[in-house]
Amino acid sequence: MKVALLTGGSDRPYAIGLLEALLEKGLSVDIVGSDEFLGAGILGDSRVRFLNLRGDTNPSVPRLEKVERTVSYYLSLAQFAATTEAKVFHVLWANRFWFVDRVAMSAVYKALGKRLVFTAHNVNERKRDGKDSAYNRFTLRLLYRLMDHIFVHTAQMKEQLIQEFAVREEKVSVIPFGINNAFPRTDVTGLDARKKLGIQQEEGVLLFFGRIAPYKGLEYAVDALRQLQGGNRRYRLLIAGRIEQGCGDYWSNVQEKISAWGLSGQVTSRIDYIPDEEVELYFKAGDVLVLPYKAIFQSGLLFLTYSFGLPVIATDIGSFRDDIVEGVTGFVCAPEEPAALAARVLEYFESDLYKNLQDKRPDIIAWGNAKYSWQDVADISCKVYAALPSRKASGRIGVDS
Repeated sequence: MKVALLTGGSDRPYAIGLLEALLEKGLSVDIVGSDEFLGAGILGDSRVRFLNLRGDTNPSVPRLEKVERTVSYYLSLAQFAATTEAKVFHVLWANRFWFVDRVAMSAVYKALGKRLVFTAHNVNERKRDGKDSAYNRFTLRLLYRLMDHIFVHTAQMKEQLIQEFAVREEKVSVIPFGINNAFPRTDVTGLDARKKLGIQQEEGVLLFFGRIAPYKGLEYAVDALRQLQGGNRRYRLLIAGRIEQGCGDYWSNVQEKISAWGLSGQVTSRIDYIPDEEVELYFKAGDVLVLPYKAIFQSGLLFLTYSFGLPVIATDIGSFRDDIVEGVTGFVCAPEEPAALAARVLEYFESDLYKNLQDKRPDIIAWGNAKYSWQDVADISCKVYAALPSRKASGRIGVDS
């Protein structure tokens, strides 16, 4: 069987993890990506055809160049769809041009006789971000109707698809979010990492990693840090990641809180894209990852954290309670309550999990690899691929409800 993975040019760790697992199952794969995928060794496998159709995805280019680049991408994508031998198109991410990507291109694939699978990492991302609209829901509804099958990562997400978008239950499968082992590992120690980042060895380091956006609740981590003052331990909040597009004012407000509360000396921040080879530094320098989210079903950060053996403290929303083993891989706390987060931080630093962290890290890594195995992801994916009805190109667009 030959499958095409359409990545939207982003989320290299997930795409590469799935690619490797599908190859182990004996499939051959066309993968459509961007410059972000360059350098991934697996792309040299003879069973893989990599098509860099997105190229440079940097949004900071002149408008005319962006338009030309976008038009060229969709024309190349249509040509690829018409010529590839792959019968199954697995869409991992849709692009930002909603009608074109969600509806028009999906309709083209169907007209060409392709069987369509979509991984809904977020059922309705705009709703999560508080920016939902009738147009967004309309294009999502059409996308989900055009798909032959949809993967989600939690039972709650499946229920949302059924209730809000009228998707048939049998058309949806819950699939694990594969462990993120894509980033380089070296023999750098936690002490080495802290020295490079200018962090004192005795500090309790709370890591906040990834893109900065309101739904992630960074302000609650800052408030919790304020409430942790005056104890026997000095705490540091380590913030690493770039600002989500359109969220500059949010970050400015967080900075104002840090300054107004006199916390500048206890916050280390790198507000920028973190190169792959530097990700390890942050997860080895941290004592615990904090996920003070306000709205989420599941976060890919959890599976990156487990791959480095770092415990996590997350708010009790979405599937976090199911994905965190209390006292073993981390703790959960009430959402949007800084006092509850601060209390859990104190509890963590008094726990055996923290006191024996270096011995516990390998256990967390092993647990994460077993529970969020890419082999399980590939098993479910291949069963779905094989069960999809064959479709001949007819020039007509069929829609599945």
